[in-house]
Amino acid sequence: MKILVVGGAGYIGSHVVKALLKAGHDVTVFDNMSSGREENLFPQAGFIRGDILNTKDLDSCLSQGWDAAIHLAAFKAAGESMLKPEKYSINNITGTLNLLNGFAEYGVKKVVFSSSAAIYGEPQYLPIDENHPKDPENYYGFTKLEIERFLHWYDKLKGIRFAALRYFNAAGYDIDGEIKGLEQNPANLLPVIMEAAAGWREALKVFGNDYDTKDGTGVRDYVHVSDLADGHVKALNYITEKDESLIVNLGSEEGLSVLQLLEAARKVSGREIPADIVERRPGDPAKLVASSSLAKELLGWEAKYSDVESLVRTSWDAYKDAKK
Repeated sequence: MKILVVGGAGYIGSHVVKALLKAGHDVTVFDNMSSGREENLFPQAGFIRGDILNTKDLDSCLSQGWDAAIHLAAFKAAGESMLKPEKYSINNITGTLNLLNGFAEYGVKKVVFSSSAAIYGEPQYLPIDENHPKDPENYYGFTKLEIERFLHWYDKLKGIRFAALRYFNAAGYDIDGEIKGLEQNPANLLPVIMEAAAGWREALKVFGNDYDTKDGTGVRDYVHVSDLADGHVKALNYITEKDESLIVNLGSEEGLSVLQLLEAARKVSGREIPADIVERRPGDPAKLVASSSLAKELLGWEAKYSDVESLVRTSWDAYKDAKK
């Protein structure tokens, strides 16, 4: 298939591009490079520099004809979204509507969308499955939930089949070590640990050690980015073969605590990695773990590389020789 990957030069996008190329697809990246990296672009894939907020850019691109699109172009810092909701409204919501209107006009009938576990909010029960109540605690999660609702309507009214993949915490780097472009200004735990290990940060801040967990620190579900990429390929195959839309969680179903990741990073890197215990962040639940049984049942997907050793080792391989 001829596939457009919107946001394909970013952290997750580059891994998705690699997986699609490996599956034999004709892939082109559309990216404004605001957070994408030149070194994440594959020579086997096409590249169009453009912005989802610029309808001329989209018209020029979409008029070339595409069998499917993968949509990963979003701002995703939950904390920032609470301070700058207008930024997230414009990029995530308006940008997605521009895309959907373009898909409708130019006949793109299949789209895989990177949604988020942030749509669920405070867990009412664990593990979190797709039927869990949706009550986002941050504006970022709200934008993802609204986009899912738009997708339902464009499916119903325009025949655009979609797969919404609700990621838990994406982590790790390319299992083959090919993709080295680091995230810019990361806010997630593992890259922050890596920056501390590389000496780019003075110390890791551990937000609370008095949670009701085995070591007192918060527990999250980390899914390897190579597993996520595989999920995109399988989801695209599903909506193509079944001609129906799909919503699934993608998580490891295993919870890892902050201290577990920190100790694993110390072991793998051989670095001390100083850490300071600070106050809890408001709204942080003690534990978040996914149920991915529906993805296993419908897609045959499983998290192959989401164990703590693979997550940390592939991350350190990307960071250890990198320049800030």
